[in-house]
Amino acid sequence: MFSKKNNTFIIAELSANHGGKLEIAKETVRAAKRAGADAIKLQTYTADTITINGKQDHFKITQGTHWDGQYLYDLYKEAYLPWEWHKELFETAKEESLICFSSPFDFSAVDFLETLNCPIYKIASFEITDVPLIEYTAKKGKPMIISTGIATIEDIELAIDTCKNVGNNDITILKCTSAYPAEPEDAHLLTIPDIISRFNVKSGLSDHTLGIEAPVVSVCVGGSVIEKHFILDKTIGGADAHFSLDEEEFAAMVKAVRTAEKVLGKVDYELSSKKKKSREFCRSLFIVKDVKEGEVLTKENVRSIRPGFGIHPKYYYEIMGKKFNEDLKKGTPLDFKFIN
Repeated sequence: MFSKKNNTFIIAELSANHGGKLEIAKETVRAAKRAGADAIKLQTYTADTITINGKQDHFKITQGTHWDGQYLYDLYKEAYLPWEWHKELFETAKEESLICFSSPFDFSAVDFLETLNCPIYKIASFEITDVPLIEYTAKKGKPMIISTGIATIEDIELAIDTCKNVGNNDITILKCTSAYPAEPEDAHLLTIPDIISRFNVKSGLSDHTLGIEAPVVSVCVGGSVIEKHFILDKTIGGADAHFSLDEEEFAAMVKAVRTAEKVLGKVDYELSSKKKKSREFCRSLFIVKDVKEGEVLTKENVRSIRPGFGIHPKYYYEIMGKKFNEDLKKGTPLDFKFIN
């Protein structure tokens, strides 16, 4: 598994948020570090490696998305990250002590990323059915992160089996909703613990909702990876700007996630020194009325009250009806030595 300092591995997805300028891309890497990300993720494709320049209707986007009316080839030609930038971006990330990795979209992208010692590979949601790509990538022996945006259970099983069949067992399956942006009610984050138990793999969230609530909740249901689209400045525009977080928003997400990790903590029934001290304020049995030797213990002269310096309340009914063996003042913590 990729190393991480915290419980949750937080990935800033650069994607198309580079404005066609290398310097913007490099500064985005630096901003991701400032915002608290553990990693920056690229996408390695060209318009020609992900589709063909077809103008038939089935190459045109008409699904009620932000990109409707565009042809796939034209969208990817605009959005792709030039391969000649990758080396500098990997180097910039290294300078920032930030993990840099990518999503390959064909064999040539995998081969190229191998020359850069890419430490992790991410299979995008729409590529989960590309079994040859998953197999070729998994053979490199690097941790595999796979999104499930359009996947059936059978697709997920096949992707996992494909990795395992080539000896790669380091698999993280991300819950993902392939809508841009995704509505909160479509997130279904309870799928995350089901993925963990059903497939015996790590899980997390590739998030396309607006805001930071879904990533925080994902941690609370067992997610250990969060991927969120990241942009230096939304005025840069581009294919993914409308559902990406800027530096301030991403930093707020990271802070909230780290707080959630602290709040979740661990299974803990031990009494810390603070808890032990606080137990002084728990209930115990006290004498609440001046009593004389020989007087009977009743609900009028003995009560369960705060603080906790008297006998445990569990003995209340056991001691009722017994007698005091000495005179005692109101406010005295009850002790067995006072009772016959």
